[in-house]
Amino acid sequence: MCDSAALPGSNLATLDINNDYTGVTEKHVHRRVFDDRIDLSFYVDAGNYLPIVFFENWMNFTTGASTTQGETVKEQMKPNYYYRMQYPDEYIAGQGLIVRKFEKDYNGMLEYEFIRSFPLAISSMPVSYDGSSLLKCSVSFSYIRYVVHPATPAGNLGSNNPFQQSNFNSGGLAGLLGNVADAAVTTITGNRFLGDLAGAATRILL
Repeated sequence: MCDSAALPGSNLATLDINNDYTGVTEKHVHRRVFDDRIDLSFYVDAGNYLPIVFFENWMNFTTGASTTQGETVKEQMKPNYYYRMQYPDEYIAGQGLIVRKFEKDYNGMLEYEFIRSFPLAISSMPVSYDGSSLLKCSVSFSYIRYVVHPATPAGNLGSNNPFQQSNFNSGGLAGLLGNVADAAVTTITGNRFLGDLAGAATRILL
């Protein structure tokens, strides 16, 4: 459901060397400095609001706000409610965040892999019924460094092309079209059972 990503940058930190040559200042590199975050934007589905729920729960787990399995919202709103942060290794994804950028001709792909990442902030999401617009959830991730894998033709080294990637993300093309058929028939007829039958038939035919 990722709609857009702001790929981060990096720079080389240098020291000025003034004494090696008369009248000359040299710069020697001593460290590579990475941007402190990456911003990702996600489409929010109208049925389950999965991106919002997913990242809210991740941040709740990070702060220890939902450590009790049976805890209710009412219990979380008690005046004496408190937070207890988890250890970093518990909430940080070791190598779980990968951003793939496909080219229009599907023959090339660039891959960024972010090491030890976790959601740092969820941006505010304006909600309005004035016009038809998609709800988006923007999330900022912290990480310690990233690795850029060489651009390769899509499909090499086990990488997915855009169609394979979208099918993987949505649980397969048959599942995606089945969900579309289910929603369409349910909306037109107002009968949830007929929608389920249409969705199942579409998945079987595909």
